[in-house]
Amino acid sequence: MSRWPRDKLTPVLGEQTAIVLDVRPFGIHGVTYFDVTVGFPDRTVEHARLGPEGIPDGLQPGEEVLATRVGNMVISLRRP
Repeated sequence: MSRWPRDKLTPVLGEQTAIVLDVRPFGIHGVTYFDVTVGFPDRTVEHARLGPEGIPDGLQPGEEVLATRVGNMVISLRRP
């Protein structure tokens, strides 16, 4: 028997709709990375540091995105 109740487990891999709350670009060795804050429908907020391949061009606060999550970490965002 598992010690974790099944209704409390979250998927390890999946996509979920989110709203972009903040996007802050910064450069490292000539490459622009982004600190992104997103809010989910259950009112949780997550922060992610993503490379340019992990977000759509011109991403702005207020946009709806699909957040790809692995192990409860946001690894990429895309427009629906």
